[in-house]
Amino acid sequence: MEHILDILKERGFIAQVTFEDELYEQLKNPTTFYVGFDPTADSLHIGHYIPIMAMAHMQKAGHKAIALMGGGTAMIGDPSGKTDMRKMMTTDMIDHNVECIKKQMSRFLEFSEDKAIIVNNGDWLRNLNFIEFMREIGSMFSVNKMLTAECYKARMATENGLSFLEFTYMLMQSYDFLELFKRYGCRLEMGGNDQWSNMLGGADLVRRKEQEKAFACTFQLLLTHDGRKMGKTEAGALWLDANKTSPFNFYQYWRNVDDKDVQKCLALLTFLPMDEVRRLGSLQGAELNEAKKVLAFEVTRLVHGEEAAKQAEAGALALFTGGPAGGDIPTLKVTASELAEDARISTLLVRSGLCKSQSDARKQIEQNAVSLDNEKITDTSAVLLSGSIGGEGVLLKKGKKGFCRVVLSDD
Repeated sequence: MEHILDILKERGFIAQVTFEDELYEQLKNPTTFYVGFDPTADSLHIGHYIPIMAMAHMQKAGHKAIALMGGGTAMIGDPSGKTDMRKMMTTDMIDHNVECIKKQMSRFLEFSEDKAIIVNNGDWLRNLNFIEFMREIGSMFSVNKMLTAECYKARMATENGLSFLEFTYMLMQSYDFLELFKRYGCRLEMGGNDQWSNMLGGADLVRRKEQEKAFACTFQLLLTHDGRKMGKTEAGALWLDANKTSPFNFYQYWRNVDDKDVQKCLALLTFLPMDEVRRLGSLQGAELNEAKKVLAFEVTRLVHGEEAAKQAEAGALALFTGGPAGGDIPTLKVTASELAEDARISTLLVRSGLCKSQSDARKQIEQNAVSLDNEKITDTSAVLLSGSIGGEGVLLKKGKKGFCRVVLSDD
């Protein structure tokens, strides 16, 4: 049977590993590992999807996953990649987000006592005794070494600098690893490559305090071929919650990825065999569109389910062929009285989320980027009368990738 590290490497997951030869030996046997998730929102986004997929591969290989919810660390806030301190969250907000994320996680992993569990670090972090913690854990960390970490160096170079509150984040995350080792025999922390410094701290703490083997392994961040972060849309993050990013918009995002990113996304974001991934990734020209359709369907199916993926696919096909705007196309419901007050196309563009503001909407119209049922809108003061909206609504489009069906509803 192929080794799990080789599987993850072949698919493009692995960025950095500590004690790699030792880890190869460790993973020949069932091993408990964990990945942390900060509950700063009530939904996971596509940036969390890489570690989730890696966790699923690890579980399929016989290893036990711990999904660690940061109910305690979220009260401090990870400074990694941030130019300013995170907004302070209340315990009620954090606990609500933790519960929402727990439900999402269940779509991707099989949870049972021997396969995967969900743990909240608030259980041990929120009631720590400061003096005892600093004596036991703080004494194990060198400030000089901590200041060499990229997450701290970047923040210290900003105008607001780095607060002592955030400076303790590395200690808290490291303590998580130690606690998980003691409670569950966890020997491996996995996560995004931006967490490397924090993860090194945790593995080192377990080795020094317990004289036991502990490892860290980071995953590549989801970037485009030219180094930009994937998953950013005009509406913001690409969420895994259907109420925040509709299955149609989610599908369309992957349907429209750059040609150079197709094979990488197929390898990282689906369970397709690598022979099939390479075959699809090697297609050229118009044939590569078929690979993009496979990518969009597979990722949407994994995140939102088979039926939602089929509806999104049908909606995309309807748009492409000029057929009825069915499927899972985003819909804006308007009433006749609302149109009587303001029927401008520019207003509908803003209300539908296709444009950020009236000025943005007017700019898009001036650039001939807006159409209504495939008819170009060139007048910034153009309106949509309620009598012009048929039973299936009208299709409002911005550019090649922005769609919204406008339907008339009862007052």
